[in-house]
Amino acid sequence: MLAYIIRRILQAMLVMLVMSALVFCGLYMVGDPVAMMASPEATELERAAIRQNLGLDQPLVVQYLHFLGQALQLNFGNSFHDGEPAMKLILQRMPATLELATVAMLISLLIGIPLGIWAGLKPNALSSRGIMSVSTLGFSLPNFWIGLMFIILFAVYLKWLPSGGRGPVVSIGPIDLSILTLEGWKYILLPAFTIACAKAALIIRVTRAATREALPMEYIKFARAKGVPRGKILRTHLLKNILIPIITIAGLEYGQVIAFAVVTETIFSWPGMGQYLIQSIQNLDRPIVVAYLILIVFLLVMLNLIVDVLYSVLDPRVRVQGAKS
Repeated sequence: MLAYIIRRILQAMLVMLVMSALVFCGLYMVGDPVAMMASPEATELERAAIRQNLGLDQPLVVQYLHFLGQALQLNFGNSFHDGEPAMKLILQRMPATLELATVAMLISLLIGIPLGIWAGLKPNALSSRGIMSVSTLGFSLPNFWIGLMFIILFAVYLKWLPSGGRGPVVSIGPIDLSILTLEGWKYILLPAFTIACAKAALIIRVTRAATREALPMEYIKFARAKGVPRGKILRTHLLKNILIPIITIAGLEYGQVIAFAVVTETIFSWPGMGQYLIQSIQNLDRPIVVAYLILIVFLLVMLNLIVDVLYSVLDPRVRVQGAKS
């Protein structure tokens, strides 16, 4: 297992190296940040001074090697717009995104697993067909449309919940959390449910498929033959064996929520990394964009590694296969 983890870490480093090169070159070819920072009345001499101050007058290879050397020290340069370290600005907004993503995935699991098991146990029931139809809608409807409908219904007409912002936060060391206050929950519910609609639909389908696959297994039939109560069969035998595909999907989708919560954060003015990324792209703030993407790649790779390790905890056969390989 240790050798496997080391191999995955080396693969992660290679992925991050390739990703950094692609992102850096891609951003280099898009626009000129000096044009965004200099005033329209600035002379060519002033523009050249700004370009030299930012290091943009160097060849692309020199710029990338300089960036790579600084990145190894977790230094991605200063923001062109704010003048502060890029990674610091991203990390300041990361708790808000992680908080939103965590609440959204918990809601998805709390909704998706019970409904998926029910649909798997009673596939021909009218309620199960209704569940699967609703899950299809969750896949089909655009995320931004769901968010706008939630705002119109719950914020404009019913006035139950606020339409945007994060609300009051409680500081725990350097981390600010809004879920520690009742008012904070009012602000996070709408964006979290907006994300959870599509994720719950996916978990419902995965759980239903895993339940249908597990029900004909011999251990389930043997437990029924022994007279084991239905509830215990579901908790002890069924749920434990369907957790592996659920954990796989939940882990991957959690990473996607962190990386691609841009639309939801923008609609609800949630002050997370995604909203800041959009602002940085508009300002051609290359250090912020690069720092964000490198951090997201790192988080996705780590989440995949955690999911693989959880495999071995839930299924001993994975440990045996890993030892043989």
